[in-house]
Amino acid sequence: MSYSKSDSYAAAGVDITAGYKAVELMKAHIARTVTPGVCSDVGGFGGLFELDLTGITKPVLVSGTDGVGTKLKIAFLMDKHDTVGIDCVAMCVNDIICCGAKPLFFLDYIACGKNYPEKIASIVSGICDGCVQSGAALIGGETAEMPGFYPADEYDLAGYCTGVVDKEKIVDNSAMREGDVIIALPSSGVHSNGFSLVRKVFNVENNDINLPMAELGGKSVGETLLTPTRIYVKPILALLDDVKVKGISHITGGGFYENIPRSVPAGLGADIERSAIKVLPIFDLIAKVGGISERDMFNTFNMGVGMSIVVAKEDAEKSLKVLKENGECPYIIGKIIKSDDKIVIH
Repeated sequence: MSYSKSDSYAAAGVDITAGYKAVELMKAHIARTVTPGVCSDVGGFGGLFELDLTGITKPVLVSGTDGVGTKLKIAFLMDKHDTVGIDCVAMCVNDIICCGAKPLFFLDYIACGKNYPEKIASIVSGICDGCVQSGAALIGGETAEMPGFYPADEYDLAGYCTGVVDKEKIVDNSAMREGDVIIALPSSGVHSNGFSLVRKVFNVENNDINLPMAELGGKSVGETLLTPTRIYVKPILALLDDVKVKGISHITGGGFYENIPRSVPAGLGADIERSAIKVLPIFDLIAKVGGISERDMFNTFNMGVGMSIVVAKEDAEKSLKVLKENGECPYIIGKIIKSDDKIVIH
């Protein structure tokens, strides 16, 4: 227990004792994320992690950082803060798995107008859920109380992760060929992108987003939008052990048109079959209410596909089997073709 206390700082709006309480409340959640490499407790000046390089010939560290964005506004309106941490982790670990990296550890950054220890601990509980889902350890973080910069009841949330991959096993597009198959992994919803548009479409600050919607199977808009981003790390790691994967794309901001081409080399393109895509009801509702064109929808949202994976045609059946055995519901949405256009949706 710290004896640090400053009445002057508290008078300026920063309660350092609240920070200590928040850390104490976090510890039980953080303990769930501990892996064999962790060799420091939360609260020090740096998080320590010992690399186990067994079976790795040339280790390459891979890092990713991201935030949750304006999806947080939905959490504020719903006063629900225990799932946005999953989004924060997902946005980072889903990125680094695209090159085959296994997440090792995660750090978070929470900036708030006022430190309510229970709320901060709730946020961290979600971060820890995401870490458990991805196999990463939460080894450190920062909570910054910033009165006058953020409203008292609001906060921002960002994270950073590091993973490792053997250099010889990095997933790149060098082996991609015409005729390769594109496999989709379903998303859980909007995930963590496009929320500035979503908030405008539903006018969330002025409409009741808690009302059940028939179009959403009886769920409310708010509940549906807060559905956490799906984490794909463990199923993809299992696939990488069994199949030569030629490309992976995390479908985030920019949707299909921006993200799938990032894993396709020059001279080739992704030929996506529109009718094969299992679009989630929330996207149909967004398009209807907002009067948004299908082209713009596919250029903004994941449309029900959180990740796409490219494998050789002869490996497609095995890939689908491995992914299903690891909890996914994969399906084929297209193929790789010779093309000057990086992506075609028809």
